[in-house]
Amino acid sequence: MTHAPRRLRTLAVMLSACTLGLSLLSAPAEAYSAPPLAPQSERAPESDQFVAEGVTTVGELRTLDGALSYARDGRTQVIHHPGATYVKVHFASLRLGPGEYVTVASPDGRESHRYDRHLNRATGSDYTTDGQPGFWAMSVEGDTAVVTLHSTRASRGSAATIDRFWRGYDRTEIAAHNFSTQSVCSTDARRDVVCYQSSHPTEFARGNAVARLLISGGGSCTTWRVGNTNRMLTNKHCFSTQSAVSGSEMQFNYQCATCGGANPGPGTKVSGATLYQVSSGGSNQLDYALYSVNNFAAIQGYGTLYLATSATTTGAQMYIPGHGDGSPKRLSIFEDTQNGARCTVRNANYSTWNISYSCDTSGGNSGSPVLNSSHRVIALHHLGGCPSNQGAKAHLIYNEIAGLIDNG
Repeated sequence: MTHAPRRLRTLAVMLSACTLGLSLLSAPAEAYSAPPLAPQSERAPESDQFVAEGVTTVGELRTLDGALSYARDGRTQVIHHPGATYVKVHFASLRLGPGEYVTVASPDGRESHRYDRHLNRATGSDYTTDGQPGFWAMSVEGDTAVVTLHSTRASRGSAATIDRFWRGYDRTEIAAHNFSTQSVCSTDARRDVVCYQSSHPTEFARGNAVARLLISGGGSCTTWRVGNTNRMLTNKHCFSTQSAVSGSEMQFNYQCATCGGANPGPGTKVSGATLYQVSSGGSNQLDYALYSVNNFAAIQGYGTLYLATSATTTGAQMYIPGHGDGSPKRLSIFEDTQNGARCTVRNANYSTWNISYSCDTSGGNSGSPVLNSSHRVIALHHLGGCPSNQGAKAHLIYNEIAGLIDNG
C-alpha cells in the first residue's frame, strides 16, 4: 500500500547473542542426527535490505559463513533466529553427486523443501533467484530452518555453501520498521477468513484465490489469481521487474485454522515465473502487475477470481480479502462492527483511475482484490488514507490486459 514516505530505519542496533545475534545454534541430539555447525550471522548492509516505497517490510537479510560437508558431523546445519516468523535460506553453491540432495525443513518436518544437483522443479521443490550465483530455498515458517545433506558418500568434501538468509520480523518489528497513514477506519472490523466460513461461505471461498506475496525475501503485499489460466495480479508498486518476480514467493492458504486462533499453517508456496505486463503511470493510477507462477498445478485448486468489465457504482456493497501487515489472511466485510453496516463503495469515481471506500486495510493489503456482491473484482486495492482508501478501477485494468487473460 502506498503511503507517505517511510521513515528512515535505524542502521545500527546492537543486539546480544542471546536475543537476536546468534543465528545458527546447536540442537538436541535427539532432534538431529549430527551436531550442526554454529557460525554467527550478521545483519547485511543497509543497502542490501529490502526497501520499496509503499511496500511493507517484513524481514531482514543476514549473512553467515555456513556449509554442509560429507563428514558425519557436517551434514546438518540449523539456522535459528529467535522470534523470527520465517527463515529463507540462500545456497551460494551446491556440489552434489547423482542421487544426493539437500532438504530445508522446519524442525517438526511440517515443511520440507528438497533440492538436488539439477534444481528441477518437476522432481524437486520450487525456489527463487536474485540474479546472483546460487539460489534461494523456499521460506520455512517459524524461527528455525534445518538444512540437511542426504548422501551415502563417505568423505570430508564440501557439499554446499550457505551464505545468507532472510528472517521474518514479528508484529512489533513490522510496526517499528514501517510508516503508514491511517487505513483502518474507526474500529478494525477485519477478521480471520475462517470466521466467515459458515456465515459468509461465498466470500470465504472466493478468498481462497488470494495469496500472501513475499517479495525478494523481505517485503510483503497481497496477490491473487485472475482468470482461468496461469495469471496473477498485484500492484506495480509491489514489483515491476522480471528479476523481482523471479525472486518472490506466493503463499496460498496462509490463514488461521480457527477464528482468532493465531494458528496458520504454511500453506502452499510457489515462485514467480514470467512478468507479462505492468501499468504505465504512477502508483496513484492503475498500478498493476500481471505475471505467472511456477508449479501452477499446485495452486489451481484454490480457485480464481474474475475482473468486472464495467464500472461499479457509489454505494455498491463490497469486501476485501488480503494479507494486511503480512498477517494471515483476513476479510474486510463490515465497516466497524460485525453484522453492522457492510463495506460499500463511497465514491465510484473518486478520480479518473480510482474508487474509494473506508473498508479497513493496512500495509501489506496492497494488491488485494476488492469484490462486489456478485463476487467480481471491481478494484485493485493500492492506496491508504481514511476515509478514502482507494482501489484502481478493475474495468480499466481489464481493458488493458484482456488479451492476456481468460476472464471467464
